[in-house]
Amino acid sequence: MIRFDDVSVRYEGAAAGPALTGVDLTVPEGELCLLVGPSGVGKSTLLGTVSGLVPHFTGGTLRGRVTVAGRDTRTHRPRELADVVGTVGQDPLAHFVTDTVEDELAYGMESLGLAPAVMRRRVEETLDLLGLAALRDRPIATLSGGQQQRVAIGSVLTPHPRVLVLDEPTSALDPAAAEEVLAVLQRLVHDLGTTVLMAEHRLERVVHYADQVILLPAPGAAPVTGGPAEIMAVSPVTPPVVALGRLAGWSPLPLSVRDARRTAGPLRERLAGLTPDPHPVPAPHPAATGAAAEAAPDAAPAAELSRLSVRRGRTEVLRRIGLTVRPGETVALMGRNGAGKSTLLNTLAGLHRPAGGTALAGGVVPHRTPPRDLIRRVGLVPQEPRDLLYADTVAAECAAADGDADAGPGSCRALVTALLPDVSDTTHPRDLSEGQRLALALAVVLTARPPLLLLDEPTRGLDYAAKSRLVEILRGLTAEGHAVLLATHDVELVAELAHRVVILADGEVVADGPTAEVVTASPAFSPQVSKILAPQPWLTVSQVRNALAAPDSQGWGDSPGDPDTPRTEAAR
Repeated sequence: MIRFDDVSVRYEGAAAGPALTGVDLTVPEGELCLLVGPSGVGKSTLLGTVSGLVPHFTGGTLRGRVTVAGRDTRTHRPRELADVVGTVGQDPLAHFVTDTVEDELAYGMESLGLAPAVMRRRVEETLDLLGLAALRDRPIATLSGGQQQRVAIGSVLTPHPRVLVLDEPTSALDPAAAEEVLAVLQRLVHDLGTTVLMAEHRLERVVHYADQVILLPAPGAAPVTGGPAEIMAVSPVTPPVVALGRLAGWSPLPLSVRDARRTAGPLRERLAGLTPDPHPVPAPHPAATGAAAEAAPDAAPAAELSRLSVRRGRTEVLRRIGLTVRPGETVALMGRNGAGKSTLLNTLAGLHRPAGGTALAGGVVPHRTPPRDLIRRVGLVPQEPRDLLYADTVAAECAAADGDADAGPGSCRALVTALLPDVSDTTHPRDLSEGQRLALALAVVLTARPPLLLLDEPTRGLDYAAKSRLVEILRGLTAEGHAVLLATHDVELVAELAHRVVILADGEVVADGPTAEVVTASPAFSPQVSKILAPQPWLTVSQVRNALAAPDSQGWGDSPGDPDTPRTEAAR
């Protein structure tokens, strides 16, 4: 169905060399093919060549040939491929043409001239498939990021294309919604023979669904293709279930929780007498330093909400919220799409006026505090990182961030380098991948080292290595007394980082407690390791690795080589 013949892509002025090199492969009809690799290796570029967006829309030079259903994308522009290829990019807002959900679902079919009766039936089917029926008349601008993601996916499903090209389709979805979308894709592949080519960083959600995996190991490197287990054995990016399998020496490597549980009996026995390393719980009155000390010299709460209610139009988005976040604490907000997580963060950043109750950030009322003063107390990284990026180069963004924060020259650039080691100073932010833009926006906000850091889906578009680097930076900040409040659907990040988890549902707090207690009590929010090793209390691969490396663990995992590689014979 999709054929790449010695394809390479180079963008004019790109200092890092070609975005793609030596792509020579086939994606058969009726398969779900997963594209994996670190951030910035060219996954989005490869997907763009299938829809014709590369090079007709993005520019650059494409060498070789890409054919889709026999059509050469060099000679067929995106509109001439629209009846065959449906595409959803990383940014759903860039995808929308109309104002309401139902109109957006119908727009693609109208463009193709389908009969009104067919359009009506397909719209209703898609509303039900993606759980959008209750939102059919809603303006798209009022939807949460995850709801917008589902609408974008639905808008390309209604014309029934033969090929679906999806870039991070579950990145903004809560776990339940992600499972629903992936189940729909499975039905399209198995029942209708649709070909799906998908790039995704949250491999724990999708790798066990894939028929074939394409690995882009490094920028400009030729791709490696094969079955999911075969590629995961050599991939630099792997989900926790695979990392645990590597640690324990399991062969073949499991791809799903179910397969791992069938193999994990001996590992559970070995761990039975051991205890996970807990997250260091911050003291009630930690010794803050730097900006955190200036904003909270007596270790007062970094954020405090009391019976907070917020309305957007006629809808009460938050109802009687009570929440306290203290210096040195990381709190994760979780819940389904539309539960009010982003609204809560935006209220603390001064973007919404409460309809009732109180909101304090750093001891001040956010919406009544001048922005120049508030940014010294609160830093917000929104879901759309482009909202914070205005300059023409990475270097200019970093210089502006240093100036705004009164930080020393190079402070922001050092953070960018820590998160994204390979990004050039001369790169334009619009030429970065979604994950790279997010990392740049994070660095811009972190430069001011705000006492209260608000993060809205901070790992969207980040690979596992970049996520690990982000975790270390945030742990360093909390150790200095900064507070972190993050809204996320990334259960693996929460297991690694958060001291507490607060779950919202329909604008109300339904759970608030230590991470291990809250996430293990909910199948939807449990990390993979917890599901595999239940009823034991392990949450992350790193906890298991540390326990097995202890002196009394009989030699497990203490090989002087790769820390992910155990003494296989001992494991067996």
